[in-house]
Amino acid sequence: MAKRIDVSGLNAYYGSFLAIEDISMTVEPRSVTAFIGPSGCGKSTFLRTLNRMHEVTPGGRVEGKVMLDEENLYGAGIDPVAVRREVGMVFQRPNPFPTMSVYDNVAAGLRLNGKHKKSELDDVVEKSLKGANLWNEVKDRLNKPGSGLSGGQQQRLCIARAIAVEPNVLLMDEPCSALDPISTLAIEDLIGELKEQFTIVIVTHNMQQAARVSDRTAFFNLAAVGQPGKLIELDDTERIFSNPSVQATEDYISGRFG
Repeated sequence: MAKRIDVSGLNAYYGSFLAIEDISMTVEPRSVTAFIGPSGCGKSTFLRTLNRMHEVTPGGRVEGKVMLDEENLYGAGIDPVAVRREVGMVFQRPNPFPTMSVYDNVAAGLRLNGKHKKSELDDVVEKSLKGANLWNEVKDRLNKPGSGLSGGQQQRLCIARAIAVEPNVLLMDEPCSALDPISTLAIEDLIGELKEQFTIVIVTHNMQQAARVSDRTAFFNLAAVGQPGKLIELDDTERIFSNPSVQATEDYISGRFG
């Protein structure tokens, strides 16, 4: 199910402002790739180009190619909504649908896709909550509001909602930044399990987290405020953190800037 991502010559704009320039990279299937770099260097913007969320922003547009295996996500006739089903996203702050129960939060995407049979929904909701390591904590409160869960549980509920529609890729935009250390550890453990099924890309400001959870790490940077962000280096995480090939990467990781 997991698919490889190939990006080539990608530019992303906000109106006339070039936010990220000439990004080319490959993300291997069933792996975790972390994006690191200082604030404002385009990590989250680039992440949002991978499932066509960038276009939702007023003035947002993209040039270049994003291939998911053999399919160009920006090709003629490609439905952005279908892309977002295939490339799921978990946001920085947990965002369960506030008026919906735990059960309905997980089932929401399935119902949008036309699946309404109760037995089928029951099976997928249970499987997805188990996949997000949340089932044992919520199985007796499936009909209670998802907004009543703790922050860490809400984020795992959002992960369950994302994986319920069986995407090929899971994007995570700083999924732990609003969480306490124990919840963060639970999400990090979960990422390690999910990569057996999904291709995962995570943006994180926490370099220790990148070192713990990812197989490969991409370092983004910008020359100056107002300049476009660029991909500076992409390599195996161990090598990026122990022996990067670019001085700017080493400077960032060692805390000399950022």
